[in-house]
Amino acid sequence: QVRVVDSGGGLVQPGGSLNLSCTCSGFPFSLSYISWYRQAPGKEREWVAEISGTSVLINYADAVKGRFTISRDNGKNIATLQMNDLKPEDTGVYYCRGQNYWGQGTQVTVSA
Repeated sequence: QVRVVDSGGGLVQPGGSLNLSCTCSGFPFSLSYISWYRQAPGKEREWVAEISGTSVLINYADAVKGRFTISRDNGKNIATLQMNDLKPEDTGVYYCRGQNYWGQGTQVTVSA
């Protein structure tokens, strides 16, 4: 059974940090790209970052470059998204994707 579980969201002030986790099972995690997406209220889901199975290839959306860091631990089947210097426009539901499997999403709210 495939499982993709997102966690780590919350409410944070502008300039703050959050660390999101994506715990996966049921598919070959170490061979799979893992991506993070987000969806702000009233907007379409957008791609945020991705990491290859070996962590050699990493890419970020321009809006988060320099502030967010994606990483993974293949021994634990976990991918993380460290988010620093958060801005109100980072608010939304964040989703992890592995192959064609999606997590349930975790809410991130950046507000004073």
